[in-house]
Amino acid sequence: MKTKLKRSHMCGVLNSSNIGEEVTLMGWVQKRRDLGGLIFADMRDRTGFVQIIFDKEVSMEAFNQANDIGAEYVIAVKGKVHKRQSVNPNIPTGEIEVFAEILDVLNTSDTPPIYIKDDDDVSENLRLKYRYLDLRKSTMQKNLILRHKTAGIVRNFLSEEGFIEVETPVLTKTTPEGARDYLVPSRVNPGKFYALPQSPQLFKQLLMVSGMDRYFQIVKCFRDEDLRADRQPEFTQIDCEMSFVDAEDVIDINQRLVHKVFKEVINVEIPLPIPRTTYKEAMERYGIDKPDIRFGFELFDVSDLVSSSSFKVFSGAVEAGGSVRGINVKGYGDQFSRKDITALEDYTKTYGAKGLAWIKVTAEGVISPIAKFFSEEEMQGILKRGDAAEGDLLLFVADKNSVVYDSLGHLRGEVAKRLNLVNKDEYKALWVTDFPLFEYDEEDDRYVAKHHPFTSPMDEDLELLETEPEKVRAKAYDLVINGYEVGGGSIRIYSSDVQQRMFKALGFSEEEAWDKFGFLLEAFKYGTPPHGGIAFGLDRLMMLLTKEENIRQVIAFPKTQNASCPMTNAPSVADEKQLKELSIEVSKS
Repeated sequence: MKTKLKRSHMCGVLNSSNIGEEVTLMGWVQKRRDLGGLIFADMRDRTGFVQIIFDKEVSMEAFNQANDIGAEYVIAVKGKVHKRQSVNPNIPTGEIEVFAEILDVLNTSDTPPIYIKDDDDVSENLRLKYRYLDLRKSTMQKNLILRHKTAGIVRNFLSEEGFIEVETPVLTKTTPEGARDYLVPSRVNPGKFYALPQSPQLFKQLLMVSGMDRYFQIVKCFRDEDLRADRQPEFTQIDCEMSFVDAEDVIDINQRLVHKVFKEVINVEIPLPIPRTTYKEAMERYGIDKPDIRFGFELFDVSDLVSSSSFKVFSGAVEAGGSVRGINVKGYGDQFSRKDITALEDYTKTYGAKGLAWIKVTAEGVISPIAKFFSEEEMQGILKRGDAAEGDLLLFVADKNSVVYDSLGHLRGEVAKRLNLVNKDEYKALWVTDFPLFEYDEEDDRYVAKHHPFTSPMDEDLELLETEPEKVRAKAYDLVINGYEVGGGSIRIYSSDVQQRMFKALGFSEEEAWDKFGFLLEAFKYGTPPHGGIAFGLDRLMMLLTKEENIRQVIAFPKTQNASCPMTNAPSVADEKQLKELSIEVSKS
């Protein structure tokens, strides 16, 4: 630094108890106002703002220098703290101001391409291009500080519970299942590739084989998948694994961890024990396995009531093996015009629905374009099943079950959002258990693991593994908060025989299984303890704690929707020399 001054205080911590003290501050100029004989400057560091006054009567030299400072100049100021003449109750330092005796300009600044204020109206792409400036905003700094605090609480809690923090490799072996891997070519092994880990799954299981007993790590993971508001190509997990445990042990420790985080970070009580629902019940009531339970609009099934109706959209869906289900927007029917309902129909179509049928219940009776297809008895049965009363709006989707659930599961959230029923200050947590072990992939025409291939089947369902895999339940559990899957885990397979049966059920030959996962199967031959664990998405957790709606708001240097970085221009083109060293030729097509 070009100054001999030594910082004594941070800007945002000064208050009336410091009046009369001589302080030295360092930071950025937020703004400057020249009132003739006095120059006012708001000075900022990560702790907040303080008002600096340059007065000719106090220091002519500092006053003259202050004529040349501008926004985002980096300065050092030495002066005395005074009681502020006009108190600003909106900031913590609003009762005091500092009269500058010495000013050192540590660095100048060009006019910033974005405003350094929280309520700027700048495109996200521009904010990410100049992320180092965007991160100067108080909201962004607060988010990162809260993230730091959360990580510290997690580390301390797990350490007190007997967990050991162990780092696992970032360059590892590509394995099938899950999302696409990010591949890294090996220069010293031409034609071969490492994969960046989608999770430390196999390594944490090997740590249990090694006798570590309780492991955790706050770790970067990588998945090459389509991005959403709550996804990034690289993300951070709080990863835990425990030996000699069952699901109850894992759930107990981790719900206490969540309780502690919410209490200490934002002073919110998450009641314990956290309630539970099975996967089957979650799908039937909410249409989704990560339901937001802060509001109602639960699903109801009318398939049996409409299977013989003359409305072929409904009866045809049931005949084809699907279902007809609906939600009751109870008490809000008057707030939805036909245009609004059409907009909701367009929304459901993004989840595969072919249409959205509706029935309004008014003082004059039922209003619906489909009412003519139903007998009085059928209509009354539908209304009763939907608990319909005057002022209600019933919305229906008819299709195969996966489409019905997906459409209505997201629709109930969209309706609640449009009606402003989602309370951001309320946190509702839920454990979802008893997941199916497999799900059917229509594109590949085979069963794939619902979570991952190392999840243990329920003991009583093990005999169905080869004959009726669709009926096998998993020893799996997800923690959902406000409609976000915050954490997911399972009790693992720890028997070589069961693991090989699992691979076979997934379509792997014994040779393929040993080729891809041989190091795990080999380890299982040498005394593997029963074990299980969970992984929390730290980024999603921070979205909830900070009440942000976009995961990029809680990550220092995130990627955009197309997995690129406007600031560094990553990913970029490699030069021919690098490609040649890696034995890679890039197609020009």
